[in-house]
Amino acid sequence: MSFLIDSSIMITSQILFFGFGWLFFMRQLFKDYEVRQYVVQVIFSVTFAFSCTMFELIIFEILGVLNSSSRYFHWKLNLCVILLILVFLVPFYIGYFIVSNIRLLHKQRLLFSCLLWLTFMYFFWKLGDPFPILSPKHGILSIEQLISRVGVIGVTLMALLSGFGAVNCPYTYMSYFLRNVTDVDILALERRLLQTMDMIISKKKRMAMTRRTMFQKGEVHNKPSGFWGMIKSITTSAPGSENLNLIQQEVDALEELSRQLFLETADLHATKVKFWSQHISFILVGIIIVTSIRGLLITLTKFFYAISSSKSSNVIVLLLAQIMGMYFVSSVLLIRMSMPLEYRTIITEVLGELQFNFYHRWFDVIFLVSALSSILFLYLAHKQAPEKHMTP
Repeated sequence: MSFLIDSSIMITSQILFFGFGWLFFMRQLFKDYEVRQYVVQVIFSVTFAFSCTMFELIIFEILGVLNSSSRYFHWKLNLCVILLILVFLVPFYIGYFIVSNIRLLHKQRLLFSCLLWLTFMYFFWKLGDPFPILSPKHGILSIEQLISRVGVIGVTLMALLSGFGAVNCPYTYMSYFLRNVTDVDILALERRLLQTMDMIISKKKRMAMTRRTMFQKGEVHNKPSGFWGMIKSITTSAPGSENLNLIQQEVDALEELSRQLFLETADLHATKVKFWSQHISFILVGIIIVTSIRGLLITLTKFFYAISSSKSSNVIVLLLAQIMGMYFVSSVLLIRMSMPLEYRTIITEVLGELQFNFYHRWFDVIFLVSALSSILFLYLAHKQAPEKHMTP
């Protein structure tokens, strides 16, 4: 029964995402074009729906909305569908519409579309050879084989866009600011605090015992009088007495240390409250998701308007759908490292034995190259601008 309820929630959300993708296609991308291919519109909307569903499942992992078995099933189903779309369906239709625009190949367009798709598959498969993206034990048609290659393309695209615009820099380094606090750390600090308190009590007890001993020996009643008596009381001490001023200084230092340890213990406990950790993770991941989707849609719209025409519009929309799907799949690979360990278990199981660290290192390298290239480009453009302005 619970599985049916969870499935109904996922289906409802996918329908809403599909409707949003459909409206975006009609009202934004193709608002100036009368000729529309419904298969292109459906593919774009389905790709958008399943891409957004992956981000929805990430949020569900943090909030624990569905049962773990249901989340695992929908993760698996969602990845299989999005990979089928990105690797088989979209590339085939891109080749189909390219061939359809060539009159000489119009009669044999199905054959040439298959040939273009096979060419794409050849280069797509060869793309994974130079990269250490997975272990050699995976099968040819496994999810790991497909998603690893999609991840390389998507991460490269993300790094190029991030390096040029410098909009995803806080997300890239967010994991460095996460503080991992364990129960062992808290117990060790509390043990140090208790030891310090015991030392303070012991030293104060020694001071009290010393004063009591001095009082019992009659030092209070038999104090020497006169100038020489004052000098003697300063320079000498009673037999068995201790330097009370030195002990008092040690007590003051230990009390200050105990205050610092108490504040650190309270800070560790505040960091370990699971409620706030859960909701902070939810807010940060939500911000990343919203800004990623918004930024990508804006970029795709500008790109579409810049190069599209009545004949090439369908091909360009399918290319945008391909880029969008790969972008969002790669976002899941990178967001996984920013999530706490307890929230990434199912994602790791579904994605398989991928070399996750490689994708982060590859992203950093491409991001750095893109950022440096952008700096150089802007510097040269700024340097040439005054020269053009001064030219008569």
